[in-house]
Amino acid sequence: MHSHTPLNEAVPPVVATLRVGEVVLADDASALSDAECRQRASLELLRQAAIEDGLLPADDPAPQDGVISEAAAEAIDTWLDRHLKVPEPDEASCRRHFAAHASQYAIGERVQARHILFAVTPGVDVKALRLRAEQALLDVRSEPRRFGEVAQLLSNCPSSAQGGDLGWLSAQDCAPEFARELFAKDEGSANVGVLPRLVHSRFGLHVVEVLARDPGQAQPFEAVQAAVAQSLRQQAWVTALRQAMQLLAGRWEVEGVDLDAADSPLLQ
Repeated sequence: MHSHTPLNEAVPPVVATLRVGEVVLADDASALSDAECRQRASLELLRQAAIEDGLLPADDPAPQDGVISEAAAEAIDTWLDRHLKVPEPDEASCRRHFAAHASQYAIGERVQARHILFAVTPGVDVKALRLRAEQALLDVRSEPRRFGEVAQLLSNCPSSAQGGDLGWLSAQDCAPEFARELFAKDEGSANVGVLPRLVHSRFGLHVVEVLARDPGQAQPFEAVQAAVAQSLRQQAWVTALRQAMQLLAGRWEVEGVDLDAADSPLLQ
């Protein structure tokens, strides 16, 4: 005789543990955002690598709520300095990058925008929040004229009183992860209108509409060469970090998060 679960009896949800090797970082990974899970797992991989390299005592305490010890933070910095080899960009590479991205180095580039913020706060159901944000994105992409109305109803930002209006913004006015999307140069984002995907920031999930763009004043290569070189160094560092994390994830099993889901887990 087969045993069946009664239809009126709720099946308990499967709880995914966030774990690196033997260290449990969260009993329920779904209680954290994807970015938080990636950051916690990445830091723990680096902490364990630092212990293996003898940079940190084996009895260093495991992270508590994502917070590592001061000694672990210093050991991780040392480990990264030892293992991440970042080549110095030459002038030819800098010139090629500048030719392809000259508008990124313009002075005074601004964007007039408004947004709908779905704030990630302690205890919030992130999956349900993302579904609401995705639905709002679909709604305003199909009916852009309703953006202000939807912002007043749903946004967790004080700007909701003005229909989500943020005014004119420069990249320096925004959190870096927000600026990356707002000032993106790819074809899908560099236009005016509702951005085609949600923008993830430290504050939560944003539905964003660009109302106008001011391209600013173009600069000659010589004036921005140092900034171009720094940008290439940063790109190379992120690539090296991604490769290092893949190697470490092969050394210690990671459970509860996909580290490949983000270009740079420590920069989310």
